[in-house]
Amino acid sequence: MERFVENLMYSLRWLLAPIYLGLSIAVMLLGVKFFQELYHVIPVIFTTPEVDLILLTLTLIDIALVGGLLVMVMLSGYENFVSTLDIGGSEKLAWLGKIDSGGLKNKVAASIVAISSIHLLKVFMNADNVPVEKIKWYVLIHLTFVGSAFAMGYLDKLTRKADD
Repeated sequence: MERFVENLMYSLRWLLAPIYLGLSIAVMLLGVKFFQELYHVIPVIFTTPEVDLILLTLTLIDIALVGGLLVMVMLSGYENFVSTLDIGGSEKLAWLGKIDSGGLKNKVAASIVAISSIHLLKVFMNADNVPVEKIKWYVLIHLTFVGSAFAMGYLDKLTRKADD
Protein backbone atom coordinates (compact mmCIF):
# COMPACT_ATOMS: atom_id res chain seq x y z
CA MET A 1 0.00 0.00 0.00
CA GLU A 2 2.80 2.43 0.90
CA ARG A 3 4.56 1.83 -2.43
CA PHE A 4 1.28 2.46 -4.29
CA VAL A 5 0.69 5.78 -2.50
CA GLU A 6 4.29 6.90 -3.11
CA ASN A 7 4.12 6.00 -6.81
CA LEU A 8 0.76 7.75 -7.13
CA MET A 9 2.07 10.93 -5.47
CA TYR A 10 5.17 10.88 -7.66
CA SER A 11 3.06 10.43 -10.81
CA LEU A 12 0.75 13.28 -9.84
CA ARG A 13 3.60 15.75 -10.41
CA TRP A 14 2.53 15.63 -14.06
CA LEU A 15 -0.58 17.59 -13.09
CA LEU A 16 1.74 20.61 -12.97
CA ALA A 17 2.65 20.25 -16.68
CA PRO A 18 -0.58 21.87 -18.00
CA ILE A 19 -0.09 24.73 -15.54
CA TYR A 20 3.39 25.40 -16.93
CA LEU A 21 1.97 25.13 -20.45
CA GLY A 22 -0.65 27.71 -19.44
CA LEU A 23 2.15 30.06 -18.44
CA SER A 24 3.48 29.83 -21.99
CA ILE A 25 0.07 31.00 -23.22
CA ALA A 26 0.33 33.92 -20.77
CA VAL A 27 3.71 34.80 -22.34
CA MET A 28 2.06 34.87 -25.77
CA LEU A 29 -0.72 37.12 -24.44
CA LEU A 30 1.90 39.49 -23.03
CA GLY A 31 3.54 39.53 -26.46
CA VAL A 32 0.23 40.53 -28.04
CA LYS A 33 -0.22 43.32 -25.46
CA PHE A 34 3.37 44.52 -26.02
CA PHE A 35 2.86 44.93 -29.75
CA GLN A 36 -0.62 46.41 -29.24
CA GLU A 37 0.99 49.19 -27.16
CA LEU A 38 3.53 49.83 -29.93
CA TYR A 39 0.82 49.78 -32.59
CA HIS A 40 -1.11 52.51 -30.77
CA VAL A 41 1.85 54.85 -30.37
CA ILE A 42 3.42 54.58 -33.85
CA PRO A 43 0.82 56.75 -35.67
CA VAL A 44 1.12 59.53 -33.07
CA ILE A 45 4.82 59.26 -32.22
CA PHE A 46 5.68 62.77 -33.46
CA THR A 47 2.94 64.41 -31.40
CA THR A 48 3.37 62.29 -28.27
CA PRO A 49 4.82 64.25 -25.35
CA GLU A 50 8.15 62.98 -24.03
CA VAL A 51 6.67 62.05 -20.64
CA ASP A 52 4.02 59.88 -22.31
CA LEU A 53 6.70 58.17 -24.40
CA ILE A 54 8.75 57.48 -21.27
CA LEU A 55 5.65 56.06 -19.55
CA LEU A 56 5.01 53.84 -22.56
CA THR A 57 8.62 52.68 -22.52
CA LEU A 58 8.32 51.82 -18.84
CA THR A 59 5.14 49.88 -19.61
CA LEU A 60 6.99 47.92 -22.31
CA ILE A 61 9.84 47.20 -19.89
CA ASP A 62 7.27 46.05 -17.34
CA ILE A 63 5.74 43.66 -19.87
CA ALA A 64 9.20 42.32 -20.80
CA LEU A 65 10.12 41.75 -17.14
CA VAL A 66 6.87 39.92 -16.44
CA GLY A 67 7.39 37.82 -19.57
CA GLY A 68 10.92 36.93 -18.47
CA LEU A 69 9.62 36.05 -15.02
CA LEU A 70 6.99 33.77 -16.56
CA VAL A 71 9.57 32.00 -18.73
CA MET A 72 11.87 31.52 -15.74
CA VAL A 73 9.07 30.10 -13.57
CA MET A 74 7.70 28.00 -16.40
CA LEU A 75 10.98 26.35 -17.42
CA SER A 76 12.61 26.07 -13.99
CA GLY A 77 9.40 24.91 -12.36
CA TYR A 78 8.88 22.26 -15.00
CA GLU A 79 12.45 21.05 -14.71
CA ASN A 80 12.47 21.10 -10.89
CA PHE A 81 9.06 19.56 -10.26
CA VAL A 82 7.98 17.60 -13.35
CA SER A 83 10.74 16.34 -15.63
CA THR A 84 14.13 17.24 -17.04
CA LEU A 85 13.82 19.21 -20.25
CA ASP A 86 15.22 17.42 -23.29
CA ILE A 87 15.67 20.30 -25.70
CA GLY A 88 17.32 18.20 -28.40
CA GLY A 89 19.38 20.07 -30.98
CA SER A 90 18.57 23.58 -29.83
CA GLU A 91 20.84 25.40 -27.43
CA LYS A 92 19.90 25.28 -23.77
CA LEU A 93 19.68 28.46 -21.72
CA ALA A 94 22.74 28.82 -19.46
CA TRP A 95 20.73 29.03 -16.23
CA LEU A 96 18.42 26.14 -17.02
CA GLY A 97 18.99 23.18 -14.74
CA LYS A 98 21.01 25.28 -12.30
CA ILE A 99 18.14 26.96 -10.43
CA ASP A 100 16.70 24.91 -7.58
CA SER A 101 13.38 25.78 -5.95
CA GLY A 102 15.10 28.06 -3.40
CA GLY A 103 17.01 29.90 -6.11
CA LEU A 104 13.85 30.19 -8.18
CA LYS A 105 12.02 31.67 -5.20
CA ASN A 106 14.76 34.30 -4.77
CA LYS A 107 14.79 35.14 -8.47
CA VAL A 108 11.00 35.52 -8.47
CA ALA A 109 11.24 37.83 -5.44
CA ALA A 110 13.95 39.91 -7.14
CA SER A 111 11.88 40.10 -10.32
CA ILE A 112 8.83 41.24 -8.37
CA VAL A 113 10.93 44.00 -6.79
CA ALA A 114 12.18 45.05 -10.24
CA ILE A 115 8.64 45.07 -11.66
CA SER A 116 7.40 47.01 -8.64
CA SER A 117 10.26 49.51 -9.09
CA ILE A 118 9.29 50.11 -12.71
CA HIS A 119 5.64 50.55 -11.71
CA LEU A 120 6.61 52.96 -8.93
CA LEU A 121 8.73 54.95 -11.38
CA LYS A 122 5.70 55.17 -13.68
CA VAL A 123 3.63 56.46 -10.76
CA PHE A 124 6.27 59.08 -9.95
CA MET A 125 6.46 60.14 -13.59
CA ASN A 126 2.71 60.65 -13.54
CA ALA A 127 2.57 62.04 -9.97
CA ASP A 128 0.52 65.10 -11.00
CA ASN A 129 -2.40 62.80 -11.84
CA VAL A 130 -2.09 60.45 -8.84
CA PRO A 131 -3.43 61.32 -5.38
CA VAL A 132 -0.75 61.59 -2.68
CA GLU A 133 -2.50 58.95 -0.58
CA LYS A 134 -2.19 56.45 -3.45
CA ILE A 135 1.49 57.29 -3.93
CA LYS A 136 2.08 56.55 -0.24
CA TRP A 137 0.42 53.16 -0.65
CA TYR A 138 2.50 52.38 -3.76
CA VAL A 139 5.69 53.21 -1.85
CA LEU A 140 4.61 51.14 1.15
CA ILE A 141 3.74 48.15 -1.04
CA HIS A 142 7.06 48.47 -2.88
CA LEU A 143 8.99 48.62 0.40
CA THR A 144 7.11 45.53 1.54
CA PHE A 145 8.26 43.69 -1.59
CA VAL A 146 11.84 44.87 -1.04
CA GLY A 147 11.78 43.81 2.61
CA SER A 148 10.26 40.44 1.77
CA ALA A 149 12.83 39.76 -0.95
CA PHE A 150 15.67 40.74 1.39
CA ALA A 151 14.29 38.54 4.20
CA MET A 152 13.84 35.56 1.87
CA GLY A 153 17.38 35.95 0.52
CA TYR A 154 18.79 36.27 4.04
CA LEU A 155 16.90 33.21 5.27
CA ASP A 156 18.06 31.25 2.22
CA LYS A 157 21.64 32.25 2.99
CA LEU A 158 21.23 31.12 6.61
CA THR A 159 19.76 27.76 5.61
CA ARG A 160 22.51 27.17 3.05
CA LYS A 161 25.14 27.86 5.75
CA ALA A 162 23.39 25.45 8.10
CA ASP A 163 23.46 22.75 5.40
CA ASP A 164 27.22 23.14 4.81
